[in-house]
Amino acid sequence: MNVDYTIIGGGIVGISTAWQLQQRYPNKSVLVLEKENNLCKHQTGRNSGVIHAGVYYTPGSLKAGFCREGLEATIDFCQTHKIEYNQCGKVLVATNDVELERMHALFDRCHQNNIDVEWLDQEALKEKEPNIVGLAGILVKKTGIVNYQQLAKKMATCLEKLGGIIQLNSKVCAIQEHTDYVELTIDKNTGNKSKVTSIKTGFLISCSGLMADRVTQMMGIETDFQIIPFRGEYYQLPPKYNKIVNHLIYPIPDPDLPFLGVHLTRMINGSVTIGPNAVQGWKREGYGKINISLADIWEMFSFKGFWQVLKNNWKTGLSETKNSWYKPGYLKLVQKYCPQIKLEDLHAYPTGIRAQAVFKDGTLVHDFLFAESPRSLHVCNAPSPAATSAIPIGNYVCDKLEARKSSK
Repeated sequence: MNVDYTIIGGGIVGISTAWQLQQRYPNKSVLVLEKENNLCKHQTGRNSGVIHAGVYYTPGSLKAGFCREGLEATIDFCQTHKIEYNQCGKVLVATNDVELERMHALFDRCHQNNIDVEWLDQEALKEKEPNIVGLAGILVKKTGIVNYQQLAKKMATCLEKLGGIIQLNSKVCAIQEHTDYVELTIDKNTGNKSKVTSIKTGFLISCSGLMADRVTQMMGIETDFQIIPFRGEYYQLPPKYNKIVNHLIYPIPDPDLPFLGVHLTRMINGSVTIGPNAVQGWKREGYGKINISLADIWEMFSFKGFWQVLKNNWKTGLSETKNSWYKPGYLKLVQKYCPQIKLEDLHAYPTGIRAQAVFKDGTLVHDFLFAESPRSLHVCNAPSPAATSAIPIGNYVCDKLEARKSSK
């Protein structure tokens, strides 16, 4: 099989990239390879469904720009294709003096990023959210919610209508780059049978999330990062709490960490979830309570950056691990701003995995990260809010490809 462009990864970033690539080059063949039996089975299908406004991100960073553009592009796509969404807004809540100081900094950053926000004193906070307690809050007006899996699958339908091809059950197990093409060895799983095939493509784009570093390794591309998995555990509240909040409710996060803290999220189906935390994962695609992959563990233990992350964040790591196993500890994170929620209200909900890129020196990669070879481009780190930013990320990748073509 010979194609012009191949994208590895059937999450929303890969689908968005393929869809936009096919629009730009209608006479070229575009192929998406996904190792699972359906699209969006990992990060895209296991997130909180928030359309982020870009509150936290450094002005001028790719994250800030992608998120701001992505919010508008996501809503426009939903309106065009009649996908349900709700711009309910979110409220960040400070519950102590340290958080209040951090919240002032976040309020300033919102203005630097041109985000429409409103400062809520204690009285205004209580008026907006009667069931929430705090010293003050920030109302982020444009934040919304959507089902990203539904959105991505509609995008996939648009891709196929343009002539793009999506091939499921297709695991890439080897890649060889040549002067004029890239050859991929594919393990094609059809039912109980497995068949090894090969594909020749003019250009390869990897949007492989949790496996991003392994794809670059297959091609012999030198990088100084590794993907470290963090489990994000959620709970769902019983239906009687479906109206407990009017907005999404977020705590004030630690600015040194890329995690936003345990929050209350109104879901597009009307329910309310709590989460996620951020627990060290011991298996890249391990969604159960106990998940261990000896190969994944050995790979992490062999990476110097992993040990540096543990050294730098051991207190946070112990606290997150404790609260993962001790539900009352998890509950306290929520009760500090919503005290009426009780232990029996925390019902099981699917877990997600965050693909966190870490440099060899132990630095957590906060922004988007790319790698290249003569015939490939790799999205190595697509941190939250990658789902919100999927359309501008795809556009950015397409622009980079055009720039490469014009420079030849």
